[in-house]
Amino acid sequence: MSGADNVVWLGTPAFPQAARTALADTQLRANLRRATGTIRDKRLAVAAELEDWEELRETAAAVKRHTLRHLDHHLLRLEKAVTAAGGVVHWAADAAEANRIVTDLVRATGGSDDETREVVKVKSMATQEIGLNEALADAGIRSYETDLAELIVQLGRDRPSHILVPAIHRNRSEIREIFRREMGEWGRPAPEGLSDDPRDLAEAARLHLREKFLRAKVAVSGANFAAADTGTVVVVESEGNGRMCLTLPETLITVMGIEKVLPSFADLDVFLQLLPRSSTGERMNPYTSLWTGVTEGDGPRNFHLVLLDNGRTATLADEVGRQALACIRCSACLNVCPVYERTGGHAYGSVYPGPIGAVLTPQLVGIENAASLPFASTLCGACYDACPVKIDIPEVLVHLRAEAVEAKRRDRLLPTPEALAMKAAGAVLASPRRLAAAQRLAAFGARLVARDGRIGALPGPFARWSATRDTPAPAQESLRAWWRRTRTPTNEDSRTTAEGKGRR
Repeated sequence: MSGADNVVWLGTPAFPQAARTALADTQLRANLRRATGTIRDKRLAVAAELEDWEELRETAAAVKRHTLRHLDHHLLRLEKAVTAAGGVVHWAADAAEANRIVTDLVRATGGSDDETREVVKVKSMATQEIGLNEALADAGIRSYETDLAELIVQLGRDRPSHILVPAIHRNRSEIREIFRREMGEWGRPAPEGLSDDPRDLAEAARLHLREKFLRAKVAVSGANFAAADTGTVVVVESEGNGRMCLTLPETLITVMGIEKVLPSFADLDVFLQLLPRSSTGERMNPYTSLWTGVTEGDGPRNFHLVLLDNGRTATLADEVGRQALACIRCSACLNVCPVYERTGGHAYGSVYPGPIGAVLTPQLVGIENAASLPFASTLCGACYDACPVKIDIPEVLVHLRAEAVEAKRRDRLLPTPEALAMKAAGAVLASPRRLAAAQRLAAFGARLVARDGRIGALPGPFARWSATRDTPAPAQESLRAWWRRTRTPTNEDSRTTAEGKGRR
């Protein structure tokens, strides 16, 4: 199974088609508008409390740029530090290799009883990216998501639609019905008379998961950061489920994208201020867990760190696109994006939705496998303004759009209609005479197709543009013609002007 098979959901339609379906779902749009608006307002409030907010962003961006330029060096330092602290480092070139490593490690816990055929998981984009849950299931190992939103997605046999809040597309009533219907099949049934009050839903999830925390021998996590100088790995979360997974099991396996490494432990000072404010609108994360290898008598007895490439090295080779690897998965860009707010994450057909997904996914899987995603944006720039590490997402989007067009051109024997249209437009704009003739022709054509000054749906090759928007009809008289008619001086005016200049 390739990385593309996992990062991009197989069988999902391209973004334009999926977006049309999402736009027709009024409940989805209401859920998204309410949730993103709430998070957005909280983020703005707590970011405004810091006078040095922009300086923090600049510092974080500089650290990420430096790290990506010297990524090989810092990864080797990380491996050395983790190994010295009693951990074991594994290198995975792609999703298949990472899944194989984790599966073998779970099997190596010994025995054949149920306790060694299941794992508890901390919310992790990297494990979603590689399809780890599915790979473990194929090997007869059951994985339990312990993050509340991830649990909702798993019980509902759904897919995450947001980086921070995977179940953002569900409201409380929908979650209650999922719990009532599914919890019995996954162990402890949902309480009788379960309401849609958030406290009751959280309590149901807590009771459902508690015995799994206590009996699991293996936990799988992602990582928000890892310090190369000390070998310290960091996970931040809001519910405490991560702390349970990271401390109770005998074996802890962390799957981490290679871009998550930081040069030093001191760098965490900057990122642990930016991340909670940008993601949840909190001043600090309720739970910040840090561990360095293994410690006798405290926490897991075995620690394995799987360093995942899965397209990241190829992305690193792109001087413009590589900045997407600086992402700290805060989801701030999703919460300000007008496209995401109306379509949700499923429309992107990828583990990584929203603006960051539109630039990261095509690079991880190849532009030919996600060619529509760079066009899933208005290029308004709100994502760049919100990004805590200053990734210029609009710049990367435009860059990838050019790559998508070029890839399409290479696959065709003949020029595309768009290329022919652009060539014709260049020829027209290069000649004032041809431009004037084209303007007259456009004005004449507008009389035939316009209604009340607007051009609606058009046939043939113009349908893709006109089917979703009305275009103002061209003016009956061009600016050039109007200027010539109203501003060209008469001979008498010319003589008067010339005499006036002579007197001066």
